[in-house]
Amino acid sequence: MLVYPSGLDLSSSSLRFLTGKLTALRRERGTRWRRLGTDRQALLVLAHLRCGHTYAQLATGFGISFSTVYRYVSEAVELLAALAPDLAEAVRAASRKAFVILDGTLLPIDRIAADQPFYSGKHKKHGMNVQVLADPAGRLLWASPALPGAVHDLRAAREHGILDSLAEAGIRCWADKGYQGSGGTVRVPYRGRWEKLSAGQQAVSRAHAKIRALGEQAMATLKTWRLLRKLRCSTTRITSLVQAVLTLHLTCSNQG
Repeated sequence: MLVYPSGLDLSSSSLRFLTGKLTALRRERGTRWRRLGTDRQALLVLAHLRCGHTYAQLATGFGISFSTVYRYVSEAVELLAALAPDLAEAVRAASRKAFVILDGTLLPIDRIAADQPFYSGKHKKHGMNVQVLADPAGRLLWASPALPGAVHDLRAAREHGILDSLAEAGIRCWADKGYQGSGGTVRVPYRGRWEKLSAGQQAVSRAHAKIRALGEQAMATLKTWRLLRKLRCSTTRITSLVQAVLTLHLTCSNQG
């Protein structure tokens, strides 16, 4: 396999943050020696998450074994995922905002047609359903654990307790038609064919769409981590990967 110099479109704060956490973890565990220092391990993990480089590519590039890459990535992802905010923390942060935007996204996975629980009829592909909360500016606040792609957005929001949490906190929420019937503080567009809506209903739906469109920025934020554009790992690991990305994004955007 050929090796070539490359770069990461991340700030140095990402590397410093992850290096610091890995250093503290090794100190806590009493680790004496590793093939790579914590700064190189952090760089390897960031390359995997941000660029989607495979374990084989990283093993060649960093001069270590495939199994060592797997251990390094798993260790860092588990560490980062544990630092991700839970829904209660996200709701507390959202309570300081005028409103939030709720939307769902499908993270594509590599599965065969027989894997029905993961097939999304809406997107016509296999994947995992992740619910996302964004602030009024479209900044990512929180991402949920991943559910099979066949799960509808409304059902996913209910299973995660998003709707009840927002209602209890009195936080206004804008969402698309997929959340019809949510109740509480969730606002959705008017149902029905556009030409059959009144002028007032059309105006409300247009304003709603402009607000909700900002939520697409939060989705785009997740997809800038190219590993999430096509996941080829076990579905049991996807939640940890999403939470690890969330931690890196929130920490480094706050430091920026």
